[in-house]
Amino acid sequence: MKPAGRLLAAWLLAAAGSVAGANSGTGSTGSGTAAPVPGVSNEPLAHQHYMLQCQGCHRPDGTGTMATAPPMTGIVARFLEVPGGREYLARVPGVATAALTDAQLAELLNWTLYRFDAAHVPAGFKPYTATEMGTLRRHPLRTEAKAVRSALMTELDRRQAAR
Repeated sequence: MKPAGRLLAAWLLAAAGSVAGANSGTGSTGSGTAAPVPGVSNEPLAHQHYMLQCQGCHRPDGTGTMATAPPMTGIVARFLEVPGGREYLARVPGVATAALTDAQLAELLNWTLYRFDAAHVPAGFKPYTATEMGTLRRHPLRTEAKAVRSALMTELDRRQAAR
């Protein structure tokens, strides 16, 4: 086997192990239970979609970097607290333009919220649906994504200071 083929085979084996481990008794929330994630019918597949579509920039643990993509760990679900935040999460370029169906994208976003920020998912959260994703991703944020995120973060900070 050529070196490139060996690298690809090793990566595929590692990815398969990560997908298999994603739902091996700890649940995707890392809570120690295998509680189902609302709006996600296939957690290993949602995890695989994260690996293939998101982790190159946001990293496997969701920490990201401001140079590549903002961190999600401990923050991503907080966007659901402010007006426009839910829409923002579905319209950021990497989400809106992902090579996934609307249903796959809804599951991926729901999985991401619980995987990287379950503590901030609001009570009564209604999972993203394929229909909602189809509507929102038709209007992706492009160059304005950074400014929209900044405005939402300012509002989150203002609300946090008011508590």
